[in-house]
Amino acid sequence: MNMKKFIMGILLLIPNVFWAQIPVNNIFKKAKEQYTQMLQVATNPSKPPRTTKDGKLVTVPDIYDWTSGFFAGNLWYTYEATKDSNLKKAAINFTEALKPLKDFTGHHDLGFMMYCSYGNAYRLTKNEQYKDILIQTANSLSTRFSEKTGCIKSWNKRLSWDGKTTWYFPVIIDNMMNLELLFFASTITGNNKYRDIAIKHAETTLKNHLRPDYSSYHVINYDTATGVALNKETCQGYADNSTWARGQAWGIYGFTVVYRETGDKKFLDAAINMANFYLNNKNIPADNIPIWDLNVNEPGYTPLWKYDPNSFKTIPRDASAAAIIASALLELQGYTTQYAKIFNIAANNILNSLSSVRYLSEVGQNGNFLLKHSVGSIPHNSEIDVPLVYADYYYLEALSRLKNNSSKLNKYNISTAK
Repeated sequence: MNMKKFIMGILLLIPNVFWAQIPVNNIFKKAKEQYTQMLQVATNPSKPPRTTKDGKLVTVPDIYDWTSGFFAGNLWYTYEATKDSNLKKAAINFTEALKPLKDFTGHHDLGFMMYCSYGNAYRLTKNEQYKDILIQTANSLSTRFSEKTGCIKSWNKRLSWDGKTTWYFPVIIDNMMNLELLFFASTITGNNKYRDIAIKHAETTLKNHLRPDYSSYHVINYDTATGVALNKETCQGYADNSTWARGQAWGIYGFTVVYRETGDKKFLDAAINMANFYLNNKNIPADNIPIWDLNVNEPGYTPLWKYDPNSFKTIPRDASAAAIIASALLELQGYTTQYAKIFNIAANNILNSLSSVRYLSEVGQNGNFLLKHSVGSIPHNSEIDVPLVYADYYYLEALSRLKNNSSKLNKYNISTAK
């Protein structure tokens, strides 16, 4: 018997209250202290924090960076929990600095950039201007949708790691995270065009990004003329056929949201099966924080980038992937009777690990971020074993779900699964 499954079976016999020991209020208090200190350094709302290098804060180069909206979201979640007026003021400043993005069409990450910032801002303030900005952002995102391919183009033209294959219409699993913005726009306007795009994109992703075992490809390259999936590869993972941990996380979270908004069982099945693939994977460490790709150094997986197996004494972990999965599972548990307890336990186990001294920083340390030990992109030799602003974001979102005792974070209370 798989040892992980055996242990999970034993844990299911123990009451859920055993796992409800995460000091959520204390962590939000720490977040308030950390971000208050960070704001002394990050004084330009147009260049919000992203990570650290050599212990010093690194901000985004400009608001068009895909991570530009997360810090505002972190401030909104922390303000919501602590009611600190200074954090609210900062959250407004870092949100409103992103306003030009409402008309941006250069890449697909508008959901990350604007929904995590303006979405939370609208949820907590009900400022009508924020709503209008989100609707215009949805219009901008929709311009990247192709009827021919049935999905939203993620990046513009670029080369594969093989140096020969050109991706003319690349779509990455991360793109599932932008669909919530489109569902919001349809709900708030009554115009189903955004919803239709989101559903079609999810259906195309379901068809092409998932393998029979419900692991996921990172990049699918489509033929712009026929819509056929030409290449199934990776950009940030270990190998084309491996499972990049954060990519699997994006898929679990994304399909959970699409099920919430549609009630279509095929999306629920995708989210559940992707979650179970991850939770039952033999390469998940005992502390539930994944290595950055679940197939690193395994036979049958060949990187096309310059990989040196001796580069690291131990395989780097990715706390950001763990945080995303924990938040997703806390919602997903509310849609399934069969797996509710398993997902609840798994989410709490992940959050307990992230809240331990190994991953949660002390006040004044770690560049004033919360979580340590995340990975941006090892193939690009970028942001390895550092804090990342989006790791903090999904960690705080998961803690918010625990604090509000809600398995379903319906941010606007205006749409429900049908």
